Amino acid sequence: MPISCPVNFDVKSLRSEVQSMYSRVAEMPQGEFHFHRGPAYAAGMLGYDAAELSRLPATVTSSFAGVANPHAIAPLPDGATVVDIGCGAGTDLLLAAMHVGPSGRAIGVDMTEAMRSRVTEGAMHAGLKNVQSRAGDATSWPIDHASVDMVISSALLSVDPDKERAIAEIARILKPGGRIQIGDIIIGTELDEEALADIDLWTG
Repeated sequence: MPISCPVNFDVKSLRSEVQSMYSRVAEMPQGEFHFHRGPAYAAGMLGYDAAELSRLPATVTSSFAGVANPHAIAPLPDGATVVDIGCGAGTDLLLAAMHVGPSGRAIGVDMTEAMRSRVTEGAMHAGLKNVQSRAGDATSWPIDHASVDMVISSALLSVDPDKERAIAEIARILKPGGRIQIGDIIIGTELDEEALADIDLWTG
């Protein structure tokens, strides 16, 4: 996974394309996409607890498009403040809210308005009052410095062109001794300049 993009790379176009794609996933999760989606995929291929997923609204889980299960790394402690960066429709976020309990907080950040709407509606339907949804991207999370216990994420860093800045933002918002649980896509070879400049590969 490259940590930087070519000098002349069109970052604005990439962000626009990612936002457009995931708006479509939120609005039409059963549409034609090149990646897996939904609760059956999450449980069958990524090891999510099917019973837990069934407690979440279908409007949330149908748009799930993660690539790994950050909850499988370690349990989220009761009472913790957890931030899900690139939270999408909120599957991981709402699971986090259930795991940390009423005394904890689950804050989701995503740049796609349609996904944030799914989060808000899903939390309400699931009766989870410890969930917040905020607009933002990896260049500047709308989270106070050293204010959260844990950061979770799935499939965010692989589509962000400035990974060093995104990781620095994660470090900024974590409390001393805080933890990250991230699942993402990695590759074992260094890509050439042509591949790095291909927006379709970044979004794929």
